[in-house]
Amino acid sequence: MPTRIAFITVLAMVAPIRAFATLALLCLSLAAEAVEPVRVADGVYAFIETPDEVAPENGGRVANGGFVVGPTGITVIDTGASYRQGLERLSAIRRVSDRPIEIVILTHAMQEFIFGAAAFAETGAVFVTHAKSADLMRARCEHCLENLRAMLGEDVMAGTRLIVPDRTVDGDAVLDVGGRTIELIHLGWASTPGDLLVRDRASGVLFAGGVVQVDRIPELRDGKLAPWIHAVAQVQQMTPAAIVPGYGPIVDAAGAARTADYLKALDRRVRELYAHSTSLLQAVDASALPAFEHWAGYATIHRRNAFARYLELEVEDLEK
Repeated sequence: MPTRIAFITVLAMVAPIRAFATLALLCLSLAAEAVEPVRVADGVYAFIETPDEVAPENGGRVANGGFVVGPTGITVIDTGASYRQGLERLSAIRRVSDRPIEIVILTHAMQEFIFGAAAFAETGAVFVTHAKSADLMRARCEHCLENLRAMLGEDVMAGTRLIVPDRTVDGDAVLDVGGRTIELIHLGWASTPGDLLVRDRASGVLFAGGVVQVDRIPELRDGKLAPWIHAVAQVQQMTPAAIVPGYGPIVDAAGAARTADYLKALDRRVRELYAHSTSLLQAVDASALPAFEHWAGYATIHRRNAFARYLELEVEDLEK
């Protein structure tokens, strides 16, 4: 049975008055830059960014997120790539509701989803993630932050810091947040070891984090291919009212299959090349998948995926 955790609204209201005043000024200054949330259902909103790789041109604004407004409080899902982007999202949330932000859920440990957290820390919100995501953040995310500063510049990354949630779950959980029931669903190791799905029970809207990615090549660096494909199938079986993927436009259950379609096509192609004794570098060069060449990251992430999958097949051969 999933764990039921009650979060007390007052936790989101104890930040010092000075911090709130500073935050209000910052939010006002960023109002012109803040992305406009998309209303997905009653009380459910999504931030839909243009899917791409993080680059100076986009300031790291490539990954989706969202929030759920309950009768007495708000749940935020993922925070963006920087303190600046976190403030932009907070400003946008405040244009929808001034109810307290009670909880911030980080769906997985990828840089473009977590580094806006510092902006929400100033609201007094409680942070939650999967225990394995917290471990991954501690192990490598300070290094990720250094890389982002070098890539995006100090101005863009000013004020950004790593926040590792001190509340973690090991599996499924049910949260009572602001009068709304929020389900956390862990389908196992898919895109990362600590992938979480976030479902608003009232609307049936599912925030899929790294498990569902559309119009951007899914990256296998931290993923497990077969379990990931299985996780996408499980998402489809949930028949959510709408799916907010980690990257790309909002989709339905059928649209979620596009993630698995890519992963299956990658596996088939690399297996074919491996079976014909194609060398590693030749296989990477010959791994083209024209059906996905219009997806963001195809020129770079797809090649890395082909490289990684070939090495996995070599290991599987050695273990036989």
